[in-house]
Amino acid sequence: MTPEGVQLYAVTVDHGLRAASAAEAEGVAALATGLGLSHDILHWAEGPGVGNLQDQARQARYGLLRDWARSKGIAALALGHTADDQAETVLMRLTRASGVDGLSAMSAVRQLEDLTLLRPLLSLRRADLRDYLRAEGVPWGDDPSNEDRRFDRVRLRQALPMLEELGLSVEALSLVAKNMQQARQTLDHYALSAAQEGFSFQAGAVAVERAYFAGLPDEIAHRLLRAALQWVSGGTYPPRRAPMMAALETARTGGSATLAGGRILCRRGRVWICREAQAVRGQIAEVGQVWDGRWEISCVKTDDCKVRALGAEGLQLCPDWRETGLPGPVLEVTPALWRGADLVAAPLVRPAPGCKAELTCSEEEFFASFLSH
Repeated sequence: MTPEGVQLYAVTVDHGLRAASAAEAEGVAALATGLGLSHDILHWAEGPGVGNLQDQARQARYGLLRDWARSKGIAALALGHTADDQAETVLMRLTRASGVDGLSAMSAVRQLEDLTLLRPLLSLRRADLRDYLRAEGVPWGDDPSNEDRRFDRVRLRQALPMLEELGLSVEALSLVAKNMQQARQTLDHYALSAAQEGFSFQAGAVAVERAYFAGLPDEIAHRLLRAALQWVSGGTYPPRRAPMMAALETARTGGSATLAGGRILCRRGRVWICREAQAVRGQIAEVGQVWDGRWEISCVKTDDCKVRALGAEGLQLCPDWRETGLPGPVLEVTPALWRGADLVAAPLVRPAPGCKAELTCSEEEFFASFLSH
């Protein structure tokens, strides 16, 4: 029975990867209709590209579900992950030598931008769910790809019965995830405090005194650097732990590195995390549009102008840029207004009347990232 004032919707994503998927989605639609629920089928129109098929399908699925929920004004989305899914995820993360965050696996509640994801079945075994459906006379479909040993998850799933004999059960692995979630929350709390105390924001970049950064515990510094890279690049997924730890060492020893669309450099006793020049090269937007996913330039007069990166050539046209006190690489990846090869305005270096650049991602969003799990 639906609680008073609560309206339920059902949705199925048809990835279109199998001939039978369309009929299966229609079967779910019929079941939902029989229960008196509104149901929609979402299609992955673009289809997969080169690379990890399961990861591409996952990202596409969440994107489709997020957009669908927004279109209906839905604030919360319940997913069907079970304890078995949780255990498989922990095993996969173990094979990658993941840290605390990776081993915390899936949370019962988490934010996906403005959408709350709920996993009400996370403590339920897959077999228990099937027993319930049998008792209720409700049919279900099994995806043949769940038996395809080309996928890491499938091989780990098939290994689980043998691991259970050794005590590495679904319940034990789920408890590992729960313990790691508690540890992650504690670490994020202290990372947030460190960020609020020592981090600053200028020209779309993040800066911290190198001495302060070097004095932080490894795990806290790692979290701060990862969050800064994601903030400047707009990345959805954090970089893998191994390259992150290498980048952390670079930052502490005064070097320079690029990672995940961001750049780390040290200048005058400070560590800077900014956008990578190669990542913005060739990006062009109209005035008023969002450039590089995070900047919006407004200008009174455009006259066929385009927004693109200031770049090294643009910085040379701003002889007073050193007066900003900011490193050249930080300024080179900021937006500028160009008319062909002519620099019209560089709002963060050489302002022009009636022209300004504003970030679409706020400093508050950076700090909130430590609380969004």
